[in-house]
Amino acid sequence: MQRTLKLGSAIIIAALTTATAYAQTDHYLPGSFNIRDFALPGPGFYGAIYNIGYSTSNLKDADGNTISSITITGPGGQSASVNLKVNVNLYALAPAVIWVPKKKILGAKYGVMLSPSFANASLNALLSRAEGDGLSASTGQFNVGDSYVAPFWLDWTGKHYDAIVNYGFYIPTGKYNIQTVNVPVVGPVRVASADNVGLGFWENQTQQGLYLYPWADRRMAIENVLTWEFDRPKRGFDLTYGNYLTWNWGVSQYLPLKKDQSVLAELGVAGYGNFQVSDDSGTDATNPDVHDKVYAVGIQAGVTIPKRMIVVNFHWFHEFDAVNRFQGTVLGLSLVMKL
Repeated sequence: MQRTLKLGSAIIIAALTTATAYAQTDHYLPGSFNIRDFALPGPGFYGAIYNIGYSTSNLKDADGNTISSITITGPGGQSASVNLKVNVNLYALAPAVIWVPKKKILGAKYGVMLSPSFANASLNALLSRAEGDGLSASTGQFNVGDSYVAPFWLDWTGKHYDAIVNYGFYIPTGKYNIQTVNVPVVGPVRVASADNVGLGFWENQTQQGLYLYPWADRRMAIENVLTWEFDRPKRGFDLTYGNYLTWNWGVSQYLPLKKDQSVLAELGVAGYGNFQVSDDSGTDATNPDVHDKVYAVGIQAGVTIPKRMIVVNFHWFHEFDAVNRFQGTVLGLSLVMKL
């Protein structure tokens, strides 16, 4: 990245940062978990490793149209238009530890979860000024991301259902820097660094979910989970993002790979909708009343070994509609096992 700064123009960094802001303004990644992951397992300690990939070259505006240029405005009101072709590839590694004690609370299983994250924020772009000057840039790194703690996770379990409620929060432990760049025509612009991995703010999160099992052996699970996010102010800016609501849905089916059912295949179809439900606030908010949203559908396949409590899953989501953010593809590979 240092070479890019020397050989290129500061307008590259400002434009890349503007584009990156569309990629994610909340912590929860709706395509990161598997269909049955929100229900608590039996008592014990569990370890999990989630590998998540996100890829896109499609940046949408407030009307859902693909963005081909960005206008950057400086503190004096001057503006410059930059033609944009962007390619974003994100890889995140999120290990997790879950503890489910034997004691119940209010008749529900109780759990605690801790999950740090590590991410490779990779952003490649080709930009050109409206006047025709060619510019190019590439930036990316692997670094520590923000951490998630869920101290309160309840699961009321019946023969044909699981009803879950949990609360957690994100700690801004990830790499997060701010810099001032001089953009031609515009002047100095203060921006978050394009290679940041952390988002630079605390966030509260609550989830409520219901699983239905048509058969008592739970061979099929029907998932409905709502996730609510409430952001705190972004460090270094007078900006607080609006609240977000995510709906995760899915249908999972176990199929025996052995007659004694010691090894099960899991197949499923799933999707999500992620919506900004309140305005951004603060003097640094741009178009605060324009709300982000995205819809996706996908598939899941995996293997479960019930007696050893080992679960391996792969899932794929295609985002088919988006407003005011990136629209792309999510890939996930996870391993969960009892320790």
